[in-house]
Amino acid sequence: MDVLQAIRERRSIRKYLDTPVEDEKIQAILEAGRWAPSASNRQPWHFIVIRDAETRRRLAEAHPYGRFMAESPVVIVVLAIPARHQKYHLCDPHNAMQNMLLAAYALGLGTCWVGVRNTPMENRFREILGVPRGLRVVCAFPVGYPAETAESSREPLEKIVSYERYGG
Repeated sequence: MDVLQAIRERRSIRKYLDTPVEDEKIQAILEAGRWAPSASNRQPWHFIVIRDAETRRRLAEAHPYGRFMAESPVVIVVLAIPARHQKYHLCDPHNAMQNMLLAAYALGLGTCWVGVRNTPMENRFREILGVPRGLRVVCAFPVGYPAETAESSREPLEKIVSYERYGG
């Protein structure tokens, strides 16, 4: 699949089939995250892959907008490592996550990212997953075979792009 096609067609999926996701596909998704751009190539991220149903249920209960994590066969949690880059440790993990979302779509899987950083859920996720102090829980996303199709729209470029200066 062409990357531009994946960018245009990927949608947030909140319903998943009860079908296991192959290890090779999870590894490919993680590789896509590993190769994301990062400031000074510091790669201030860590990924936790959760297949355990009880852990996924606990994460879903901890997040009011991520209840669907309980029904996906896999959840990937993205952490930030501030010690690797004090300035960009919170944006670089999002680059990795976007790569992983696109890779999952290209592999026929559905995802839906849920924010965790700077919310009351961050400490709960930290507790459930045993995340050490000094690391940040940035976001999580379920991974699975979609049991739904989703639609989305975008603003036209004329509304969101300026040239040379704002409003130009």
